[in-house]
Amino acid sequence: MVAEGTWRPARAVVDRGAITRNVARLHAAVSPAAVCAVVKANGYSHGAVVAANAALDGGAAGLAVALVDEGIELRDAGITAPILLLSEPAVASFPTCFEYALTPTVATPEGVTAARLAAEAIGGKNPVHLKIDTGMHRVGASPHEAIALAREIAASPVLAFEGCYTHFAVADGASFEDRAFTEGQLDAFLAVIDELQAIGIEPTLLHAANTAAAMAFPRARLSMVRCGIGIYGYEPTPAVAEVAAVAGVSRLEPAMAVTAEVSAVHLVPAGARPSYGRRRALAVPSTVATVPLGYADGLPRRLFDAGFSVLIGGKRRPLAGAVTMDQIVVDCGDEDIKVGDEVVLLGRQGDAEITVSEWAELLGTIHYEVLCSISARVPRQLA
Repeated sequence: MVAEGTWRPARAVVDRGAITRNVARLHAAVSPAAVCAVVKANGYSHGAVVAANAALDGGAAGLAVALVDEGIELRDAGITAPILLLSEPAVASFPTCFEYALTPTVATPEGVTAARLAAEAIGGKNPVHLKIDTGMHRVGASPHEAIALAREIAASPVLAFEGCYTHFAVADGASFEDRAFTEGQLDAFLAVIDELQAIGIEPTLLHAANTAAAMAFPRARLSMVRCGIGIYGYEPTPAVAEVAAVAGVSRLEPAMAVTAEVSAVHLVPAGARPSYGRRRALAVPSTVATVPLGYADGLPRRLFDAGFSVLIGGKRRPLAGAVTMDQIVVDCGDEDIKVGDEVVLLGRQGDAEITVSEWAELLGTIHYEVLCSISARVPRQLA
């Protein structure tokens, strides 16, 4: 268990209502397709149980996680909605999957066999989803292999062939090549579904679209979409945001802010070089504020070289030195800064705002990594 820093003035503020409203917006956009809310990785760091309940309140028909343990956490919290495991779990974990009413993905002969044996032991009719690899080349059966696996699932008296799905590699891309590749993946998936229907096998749920495809490829919505980043308030890329706007999809609301309070203040002379490595000299005498969040909390060291700034008193303030494990130092110039002043690292203060998109651009990464990097030792606080 990771200890939260509850005794230091820093927090990740999660707006539960924003998640609920985002799911409602996405559901309205993709209806009649259902929304499956992806709450893996501790709900993209928002808190899995909080995100799951908020998403269900917004109309999500079910939830998706990556790990058996993530599904168990939701069940232990009293959540009874369908929970899909997005990859085939370890063979030994199938009995636990069914014990906790989790819906496993299968994609190999070994997985189907393990599912059948576990289902025979527990009794009843246990749902599974078959994943087909149409070009992501990460998890899934090839289209050719999928037919045989589907036959085996459908023939089992203890397995329910509840769903069949694929996953897109570049649905968030803006280029002609990316869009063509996504359309090709969808065509390959639907060709397998046509083959299955021709032999009398029809899964209840067909799903292919992630957040990007749900917004940008209406043809991919099928009977269900799997939305991850969207429920937390972000279109995956600017290209997807543009498509969503043209399609009339309401803008999404970021559901997390990261804030702290100034924990120490020093008047530092010109020429001094704060923090490890003495990376940069102060050009003029400056007020340097210490803020109790560092790279162990999800602020990468490279933020300093990238030119990151925080908000204090409604103004942007640059880092005065390298990010350390537990703290940053901020150059506040000649401003009168006091211990206890609010610091915003992600979110809004007055008319100014620091966004996840800004972090991602500075770091050369994506929204997903920024959110998931906010450490579990930063206390979560509901707005």
